[in-house]
Amino acid sequence: MGRMRRLRQLWSLPSRLGRVRLLVLDVDGVLTDGGLWYGPAGELTKRFDVRDGLGIKLLQQSGLEVAFLSGGSGGATEHRARQLGIRHCLVGVSDKPAALAGLQRDLGLAPEVTAFIGDDYNDLAVRPRVELLVATADAAPGLRRQADLVLSSRGGDGAVREMAERLLRGTPLWQEITGEGWRQRND
Repeated sequence: MGRMRRLRQLWSLPSRLGRVRLLVLDVDGVLTDGGLWYGPAGELTKRFDVRDGLGIKLLQQSGLEVAFLSGGSGGATEHRARQLGIRHCLVGVSDKPAALAGLQRDLGLAPEVTAFIGDDYNDLAVRPRVELLVATADAAPGLRRQADLVLSSRGGDGAVREMAERLLRGTPLWQEITGEGWRQRND
């Protein structure tokens, strides 16, 4: 039963990817490697992968909505969201499914057009609210087992970019980018 379900999921993955209109990203462990650095005054800093940033910009250019949804906070995430033009940066969230439901309601988008990338057990809770649950390569084993798609990239090391390319592959924008390059400012 489990093996057949998994085969059906893999078979239908391309069409499911094609329906995505909202990509929601956990932050720590997805956009970052999960490490937290503190400066001498206690300020929190995080490392974000620039390739992920370009992937987000490409998704936005294609018309997909990208949002951040994180239990953590501290300022670095909000700053990165502003840098990338992310309109929905939900941080300090204690109930991810409720926050995701509110975001979907605000945007008028259903779970059937939503994908979520996570890396740990707290991300499993969004499963009923998404069409695609995606795990980073270094995600917790239980999340990887239940994910619809496990990326080959680790969190903070191109996982979001990999997902962006999967979502854009086959579109006219992707043909243009891979043929002529992307001419807007890199972030």
